[in-house]
Amino acid sequence: MDKPVQSISPAEATQLLRRSRIREGKPFPLGATWDGLGVNFALFSAHATKVELCLFDDTGATELERIELPEYTDEVWHGYLPSARPGTVYGYRVHGPYEPDAGHRFNPNKLLLDPYAKQLVGALRWGPELFGYKLNHADKDKSFDDRDSADLMQKCRVIDPAFTWGTGRKPETPWERTILYEMHVKGFTKLHPLVPPELRGTFAALAQPEVTEYLQSLGITSAEFLPIHAFVDDSYLVEKGLRNYWGYNSLAFFAPEPRYQQSPSVSEFKTVVNQFHAHGIEVILDVVYNHTAEGNELGPTLSFKGIDNASYYRLLPDQKRYYINDTGTGNTVNLSHQRVLQMVADSLRYWASEMRVDGFRFDLATILAREPYGFDEGGSFLDACRQDPTLSAVKLIAEPWDIGPGGYQVGQFPPGWAEWNDKFRDTARRFWKGDAGILPDFAKRITGSGDLFNKRGRKPWSSVNFVTAHDGFNLHDLVSYNDKHNEANGEDNRDGHSNNHSWNHGVEGLTDDSQIIALREQQKRNFLATIFLSHGTPMLLAGDEIGHSQNGNNNAYAQDNEIAWLDWMGSSARGRALREFTRKLIATRKAFPILYRSRFVVGSQNEELDVKDVSWLAPTGDEMTTHQWHDENARCLGMLLDGRAQESGIKRRGSDATLLMIYNAHYEPINFTLPSVPEGREWQGLIDTSKPEETLSTFGFGEIYPINGRSMAMLALSSEDSTGRRLREGALDAAQPPPKK
Repeated sequence: MDKPVQSISPAEATQLLRRSRIREGKPFPLGATWDGLGVNFALFSAHATKVELCLFDDTGATELERIELPEYTDEVWHGYLPSARPGTVYGYRVHGPYEPDAGHRFNPNKLLLDPYAKQLVGALRWGPELFGYKLNHADKDKSFDDRDSADLMQKCRVIDPAFTWGTGRKPETPWERTILYEMHVKGFTKLHPLVPPELRGTFAALAQPEVTEYLQSLGITSAEFLPIHAFVDDSYLVEKGLRNYWGYNSLAFFAPEPRYQQSPSVSEFKTVVNQFHAHGIEVILDVVYNHTAEGNELGPTLSFKGIDNASYYRLLPDQKRYYINDTGTGNTVNLSHQRVLQMVADSLRYWASEMRVDGFRFDLATILAREPYGFDEGGSFLDACRQDPTLSAVKLIAEPWDIGPGGYQVGQFPPGWAEWNDKFRDTARRFWKGDAGILPDFAKRITGSGDLFNKRGRKPWSSVNFVTAHDGFNLHDLVSYNDKHNEANGEDNRDGHSNNHSWNHGVEGLTDDSQIIALREQQKRNFLATIFLSHGTPMLLAGDEIGHSQNGNNNAYAQDNEIAWLDWMGSSARGRALREFTRKLIATRKAFPILYRSRFVVGSQNEELDVKDVSWLAPTGDEMTTHQWHDENARCLGMLLDGRAQESGIKRRGSDATLLMIYNAHYEPINFTLPSVPEGREWQGLIDTSKPEETLSTFGFGEIYPINGRSMAMLALSSEDSTGRRLREGALDAAQPPPKK
């Protein structure tokens, strides 16, 4: 008698069918790739013994089945699943030795994210199951934890990359015309009154016309987003009721952060890019490839650590249980490994090509250029960027320092790179604070820091000039606080920088003293004018133009709240006036090409043209003497930029306007004698930070310009050429704000 056939459920039948149809697939491309018929899964691991693909329901809550990847080629585990489609939710379990002393931390009980995941599902929840070892065991990370982590883990989702871009094109703004605007995706719109409440704080909010039109009217060319790669809220922050607001804790280098998505689709970010491009604004991503969210040997097992710890991270050569920590975050990504370098390069190409972003700012970039023997400007990562046809064509910006050996490398990155210039930041702060002996260094910074960058054909735009950034005081707090006030971070005010070169002008924080308020506003204008009227690439921190304050917090990395969110409704009349002054500065920079020429000014006499590109003037109108340069008490100088100087490598006279900048960091007014210039008629006042709303007069040669204490002025030479006509006919109307709708 035949045995009865046991019935199976439809779900079980589907699982059996999938297992029976799994094919070898290909070892490339890495990740989960939909080809229109099925999905190819490929995962690099040099030391694994088996890899299981885990499939989940649409929510990621229930694991449906595990399928062993059938093939291993060139250290890549791979398989092709014809039944898989976009929307498939998955993760990996990777088998191999658990030998921390040998650098191996495989644990198949821990669900792992695909390093090439394009979209994540759900949110990570902290629990002991996320760790590969038993938290309370005497042997710590040498112990082995067999609890399943899937319930607490985020999952990966297969995407369909199709998107209709339309006829839009990248702005391709030349470097010398670039004006950067550092902004936080959530914080910029979370309190924006003109953005629909349900969209605020998301990518979709940035695509609203009220946002793009504001940025366009401000005059910036390139929006630099703080990290948007999927990241993790550190457990110690969650325990204190805080979150990782800035996002410098990446876990998935191809996936946008889910908390910024209003809809579960990568198309939402593409829409932002498309809208920004339509308004002539580039998108720059702040990227964090130097470390991951998995921490040190006591950190969780979320992805790389469980896939191939010995390959993905730099380990101590003679103690592979421990990590090299050049980042201060517990681990350092090993870009000396060819597959890890490939992952980073693939990520950059993905965002540049598929997502169409225009460039990248690299957090702690010195680490990316560090080989086992130290920093190398010809290292593998920098070489990969230089020779890659995609990456070499986008904007590359380095944060040129870290805490590792030889970590400070400002000016040492290769041609093609721009670098954050902290020397500009600190010198500008010290100059306007009135510190002694700053004039020589200040002159270097406002002319593009040629002492750092004028080599190997690099240009002034290589210096990214900023006074404030996300890390540290913002502009309002820089002129309102002597000391940091980071109590809200829950670390007893021990975190954050203590040496800020800030000045409260007599009262710490809020005050109703009208004189102090007026001086603070004037100092803000001084800093903004120094940024936008100097040679180099200017960078403005979002919110500085409206006087946003973080109440003295100079390390708001964990403040996902009103401390860090821009308060658009609370913008005062002073904030609105500052915004209009910022617009005027940006328009002025654009109106005078001599401010963004591609050649460094060096101050030497060009005998053929009989002209000096820059002259440094004392208040008498004469050129500065050696004694005056070294006068510790000198706090006033003039910078004369001669528009007749050579514009490019072609030896011919330039045709730009001639400009005179007068900087006075002294607390008292100074009578500055205006110089005589050949081929000129008079000096036209354009900007004076002590008189932001006044129409300035014209002055003859040899006349006195009374430059007020702690102020800066800019004048242009009026002549009978096109420059003079432009000034007389009001070509600077572009500096005025657009009419209100």
